[in-house]
Amino acid sequence: MKELVEIMAKALVSNPDQVTVVENTVGDETTLLLSVDPADVGKVIGKQGRIAKALRAVLKAAASRKNVKVILDIQ
Repeated sequence: MKELVEIMAKALVSNPDQVTVVENTVGDETTLLLSVDPADVGKVIGKQGRIAKALRAVLKAAASRKNVKVILDIQ
């Protein structure tokens, strides 16, 4: 899941070398913390959060195939 978020985020931002994803797993729930350059936060979130919602939807679909719960936090 971590690699999926990294690939999608790097495709969206101007500074792909600043993209980091930290994965924390507790039981069957995984939290992914996505950090990008402050200038690129708007590109990852999108207008009215549409890009962030799309990222979460793709992540949820991938997680459902593995029967795990994934939460994406963007910083």
